[in-house]
Amino acid sequence: MDPSKSQLMQYVPVLMLAVVAVLFSAGTLAASSLLGKRARRSAVKDTAYECGMLPVGEGNTRLSIKFYLVAMLFILFDIEVVFLYPWAVNFKGMIREQPGLIFGSMAGFMVVLFIGYIYALKKGAFDWKQ
Repeated sequence: MDPSKSQLMQYVPVLMLAVVAVLFSAGTLAASSLLGKRARRSAVKDTAYECGMLPVGEGNTRLSIKFYLVAMLFILFDIEVVFLYPWAVNFKGMIREQPGLIFGSMAGFMVVLFIGYIYALKKGAFDWKQ
């Protein structure tokens, strides 16, 4: 028997499963559209259900720019930790090889982050009451 044919035969169950999945989803959609038209719909059934309360106001309210600023600051300081943790774990091994380069690169990284922190502080990004 040809080895390529035996390898292709291993995909037959996957193909059968794909066919069954497509038939099931098509059948479910067809049954839903046929049976769903017979049901009576009312305005009460079509309203959104919000924990037993009547929905009041818009569904999508606009968020303050402060929300996005806080999110960006979180990402900034989260990335700092992502880079700082592996450096701290491997610091002893790295310091033996090139102490000036390793310490200088992290000091430069921290200076750039500190400048970003000072900039955010001066812009009032940390004033929660506004």
